[in-house]
Amino acid sequence: MTIDRRDFLKAAALGTVGTLAGCASLSSAGRPGPKVVIVGAGFGGATCARYLKAWAPKVNVTLIEANRDFVSCPFSNTVLAGMNRLEDLTFSYDYIRQAVDNFVQDQVTSIDTAKRVVRTAGGQRFDYDRLVLAGGVELLFDQVPGYTAAAQQTIKHAWKAGPEQTGVLRQQLEAMPDGGVFVMSIPKAPYRCPPGPYERACLVANYFKKAKPRSKIIVLDSNPDIVSKKPLFLAAWKKHYGYETSNSMIDYRPNNDVRSLDAQKMTVRTDFDDLAGSVINIIPPMHAAVLTEMAGARTSSDGNWCPIDYRSFESTSVPFVHVLGDSTLTNFPKSGSVANNTGKMCAAALVEIANGRPPDSAPVVTNTCYSASTDHTAFHIATVFRYDPEAKKMVAQLGDHLSKEESELEFAYMESWAKNVWADTLGLPQDYRYTTKV
Repeated sequence: MTIDRRDFLKAAALGTVGTLAGCASLSSAGRPGPKVVIVGAGFGGATCARYLKAWAPKVNVTLIEANRDFVSCPFSNTVLAGMNRLEDLTFSYDYIRQAVDNFVQDQVTSIDTAKRVVRTAGGQRFDYDRLVLAGGVELLFDQVPGYTAAAQQTIKHAWKAGPEQTGVLRQQLEAMPDGGVFVMSIPKAPYRCPPGPYERACLVANYFKKAKPRSKIIVLDSNPDIVSKKPLFLAAWKKHYGYETSNSMIDYRPNNDVRSLDAQKMTVRTDFDDLAGSVINIIPPMHAAVLTEMAGARTSSDGNWCPIDYRSFESTSVPFVHVLGDSTLTNFPKSGSVANNTGKMCAAALVEIANGRPPDSAPVVTNTCYSASTDHTAFHIATVFRYDPEAKKMVAQLGDHLSKEESELEFAYMESWAKNVWADTLGLPQDYRYTTKV
């Protein structure tokens, strides 16, 4: 016996999928399989779609993505430093198109979780048995006074990689005079990519050191301290950029919220200072993507994130809706590595549910995160999380691995990691020709 769409719904509705544990794989069925709609083709959504289709060919997989191309946020700081071009981190969705039943380039405008219907700006309607939301984060510009729509034309966050953000900020840094000041802000955690802003400070300083040696970077951190890889970033700042000396290129200021922004005067106000910048880079606070609000899944106590069942990534608030990546309320870092890893885990859970079996009762999530400290050195942290069924939460395991120091070898590992995760997410072939320069 093989589970078809009707059985899939019955088993899921009963909440006792274990009663159907003897059922065979979907791949042997001649009948149509269940419909799974995945919204968002980033590291989480694209990975989930590709693996779900590979593991359960009879499941009908629709992947909806608003953007024409995949632009990698990991490695985008190398574009700001002039180490890569944005094109080097931009990939076509051609291979993922071939992997799923239906790839739709469109913007989702509504989600009806009662009728299980997704609608798009292009007027298309998609019915689903299971819905996976992998929309990343929404940036909260209104929480930074002065960060208006007009201000956003010149003050860039570059926290969603693309030509209008990463590309423009790179142009601004290139046009900045030697001796100018680059002011950048970091929002309170949690936010996408915890070490990313500190890596940005490193790589922009690396660029300044070569091209604009009299320039300075002021880092306004809303957090009380460096939130990720602190000893390694401090060591790199001291070794390469004169940190804590009179000639420091990096001026790091913790507990400094941006209270207001004046884009015309190019000034930033904090509780302590009014600062003028030649280039200003404000990373605003963020919360789960608007998609999750449409579905009613953004239900954490602060209203910002989506609680999930770690065994299946199903929303604890909305049945038949699963949430991946940066939108979730977890103790995982909001990273590309976690999104890619959990995309596979969600796909595996959906296969089990479709076949009438319970998902893995003791899932394990891994995260590996590299950060560049110069144009030739890097370091990393690796963490393993294991599900505690009694506490119903993920627990970080002892023995987290943090690099002892930066190295050129780790820089090579970082590049290999990037190529592997891009290929794994998008289904790039083994002979794919990357153009990254590092």
